[in-house]
Amino acid sequence: MAFELIDLPYDDTALEPAVSAKTLSYHHGKHHKAYIDKTNAAIEGGDLADKTLEEVIASARGSDQGLFNNSAQSWNHGFYWHSLAAEETAASDELKAMIESAFGSVADLKTKLKERGAGHFASGWVWLAVKDGELTIEETHDGDTLADQGDFNPLLVIDLWEHAYYLDHQNARPEYLEAVNGKLNWSFASKNLARGTTWQYPC
Repeated sequence: MAFELIDLPYDDTALEPAVSAKTLSYHHGKHHKAYIDKTNAAIEGGDLADKTLEEVIASARGSDQGLFNNSAQSWNHGFYWHSLAAEETAASDELKAMIESAFGSVADLKTKLKERGAGHFASGWVWLAVKDGELTIEETHDGDTLADQGDFNPLLVIDLWEHAYYLDHQNARPEYLEAVNGKLNWSFASKNLARGTTWQYPC
């Protein structure tokens, strides 16, 4: 089973000015596609060829760094595209209550996400996730992921790699985080919370 580059869930211009059509073209059409292509090449004809992407990630973790990086980045990017929306959506009552309990308000959560993302050293990801029934903000470095971490149910993620924002915001990561905070897909987060299990990459 070869994995496919999933379509963006919106038009190339839908996230402007936070994320430009040019950035999406390069980020999705080149970076994400390269991760997918390298993952497919690595598993073709092998024992992992018929596994889900999540199973490939779990198998490669700690044993095949190249395959882990490419498969995890394939998953992370797919999750990231869905973590954003053309217009900010509303959190479900359940998610809103959990946000208010953990952070005070949605606005306060956005501030925390921005702070954690801005303070993250080098490349990586900042996540809103559920662990032990509580909301938590997590960071992963480089290509690491929460996709195969059973203790976590990721709800949203923000890409902190420079290729996610450099064409639009140069090296001003806080500016990018401020802009992209207005595009977070709370409907997607609410569905992930209600499902109670980790989102599955659509093959």
